[in-house]
Amino acid sequence: MAKILFMMTGSDHWTLKDGSRRTSGYWAEEAVTPLEAFRAAGHEVTVATPGGVVPPADPASLGPGTNGGEEGAARMRAAVEQAPEFSRPLALADVDASDYAAVYVPGGHGPMEDLAVDPDAGRLLTSALDANTPIGIVCHGPAALLTATRPDGSNAFAGFDIACFTDKEEELAGSAPSAPWLLETRLKEVGLRVEDGPPFRPHTQRDRNLFSGQNPSSSAPLANELVRVLA
Repeated sequence: MAKILFMMTGSDHWTLKDGSRRTSGYWAEEAVTPLEAFRAAGHEVTVATPGGVVPPADPASLGPGTNGGEEGAARMRAAVEQAPEFSRPLALADVDASDYAAVYVPGGHGPMEDLAVDPDAGRLLTSALDANTPIGIVCHGPAALLTATRPDGSNAFAGFDIACFTDKEEELAGSAPSAPWLLETRLKEVGLRVEDGPPFRPHTQRDRNLFSGQNPSSSAPLANELVRVLA
């Protein structure tokens, strides 16, 4: 059994370009699917968020339209509500990456609000990178990499190939015009190489100990890759 750290957003909103707030959080599929895969493999998951607040699921990720109908939506809502891991998070500031065999970061627009500027997120990811600990990160989760900086100001993941929610997908989803910044563009600005697949189709990428997925549909294959590595 391995101990896996889920680094999750604590924000229930995303601040838009005009200063208004859009209700957000983590994308349920990107947290629930890997959680179930890790549990099935016998692993233990611990959740940590900025400030230790309970991570909020984006309501849009709990509806029938994003879960294949009402039955799927009901299952997803039950999984979110009943998971004890989500209800008792640690504070990121109190976490030591060396206590865990892997780190996983689900997406949603919430991470764009808090993990993207949280120094403890950067500290934990840099520590995991340097220890060769597997890091799984999906969709908008790579926003957390933006604070993973070295003392000279360079990004610790500069030069890595990565998959993330692309600018094209943001445009197709209708969020690009109101976004204060776009994730793919920002990751490239700090030196990462974004490898994109077809919009909204499963696509994963591995570079050294960084395992990444492009979008919600990539969370299952990404989790399966991590399970194989931890076996």
